[in-house]
Amino acid sequence: MRTGQDRVTGTSTGTDTGTGTAGQDRRAPWKAEAGVFLAVAFLGAGALGAVQPATGVPTEVVQLTQFGPAAGVLAVALLRPERIRARLAGTVRAPRDTAWAGPGRNRAGLLLLLTAPLVIALAAGAYALLDGDARLTGPRSLAHPFALIVLAQLIGACGEEIGWRCYLQPLLRTRFGPLAAPVAVGLLWGAWHVQVFAQRPGYAAGFLLATVAMSVVLGLGLEGVRAHRLLLAGGFHTLVNLGMLLTMDEEDGTVLPMVLFGGACLLAAVPWVLRARHNARPEDARDPSAAPGRIPAAPHGAR
Repeated sequence: MRTGQDRVTGTSTGTDTGTGTAGQDRRAPWKAEAGVFLAVAFLGAGALGAVQPATGVPTEVVQLTQFGPAAGVLAVALLRPERIRARLAGTVRAPRDTAWAGPGRNRAGLLLLLTAPLVIALAAGAYALLDGDARLTGPRSLAHPFALIVLAQLIGACGEEIGWRCYLQPLLRTRFGPLAAPVAVGLLWGAWHVQVFAQRPGYAAGFLLATVAMSVVLGLGLEGVRAHRLLLAGGFHTLVNLGMLLTMDEEDGTVLPMVLFGGACLLAAVPWVLRARHNARPEDARDPSAAPGRIPAAPHGAR
């Protein structure tokens, strides 16, 4: 984000429910994988941000910190190559052993992309109403060609989303429910933007609300989508970034637009939660790896 599923294929939840020492040993791999990913994502983003001035790449075009999560995925792939293929199933295309097709899933992807401009419209509209002035920036007034910015923003967004939504979200989804997993990812995603917490508390709170709410939208929107997950997540992320670039002035640390943005994200997440609960089945409450797109009636904890 610009600031300043189903269960993982091939992962058996039945082998992770033991108790005692043996059960702890069986639970350890997913925690170790998540730990490696997060450590590299945080440290890698810091290193990339430090070297960006020397590269001459303008931050308005793309922020190199966005590739920290991609570096985290690469680190896990080097350390645990036997697991990474299953974790990233559906990132680009559906697994070969999946005879899956469904207009409902295609419709969910379209609705996901349409949610991004809805968020921007809500935030920018509220900001213009409260402030009395629309903060609109014409694409031609930007310091760099808009087509270049769009392409670079999509690449940068995919650099983030291959980590957050294509790797960590499916990993945590094997342990938590379809709502708890994206909330956890959203909190981690927000904390990863450490520079935000140097701003005023209201700004940081609005930003964290936005990352959690957007993560819920992305998590529920991608639940059960087994192909093109990266393009859908990256497309949503890019549309939000471009919308903020053209309609908001939160970059200077102004609190109001960021709080309104967080509120807009929360409002946009509500229909996704209601939609998922409407599709829920009673038996899903007993299984955190239940069929995609269904939120159980009772919250899941880590097993």
